[in-house]
Amino acid sequence: MRPRHTLDDARRAREFEAYVAGAGGRLLHTATLLTAEPRGDNPRARRLLTLALARTYASWDRLHGEDPYDHTRQYLATRFARGAWHHNGGLLRSRSRPAGPLAGLTPQERLVLVIRLYEGVDGEQTAALLGLPVERVRTVFNRAMANVLRPAPRPAPPVGGVEAVPS
Repeated sequence: MRPRHTLDDARRAREFEAYVAGAGGRLLHTATLLTAEPRGDNPRARRLLTLALARTYASWDRLHGEDPYDHTRQYLATRFARGAWHHNGGLLRSRSRPAGPLAGLTPQERLVLVIRLYEGVDGEQTAALLGLPVERVRTVFNRAMANVLRPAPRPAPPVGGVEAVPS
């Protein structure tokens, strides 16, 4: 009976390695967007992804036809939400300020925006995933889009050879 378990374990490991090889890059990018870290320097995103992948691997045999990517994404989102919203940063606390393209957004705005736009999940599914009312997800999404699309303030042009003092 022992050899069968060894074969099952080897098969499981091969399947999971193939899954990570195929989906790992996209999942890391999702985690990096969530944590608002620079692409090349993203230790919090890597830790978040490692936890999500470990959870998926532990559940691998129980997925029974479910999409492992959806399972990993769901854990990634809920773990980020718990850490960012409920524990004042918890897992994601850092001394450095976020510096990625979505750094100007709140963690909730980043999460909703990434799930809706980057991952392509519709509003109702996003609301169910996060345990929020659909209207709340729409409001957060609209606010995040407004913040992302708002142009950065530019310094005033010099008038009469005198430049404006930055405030």
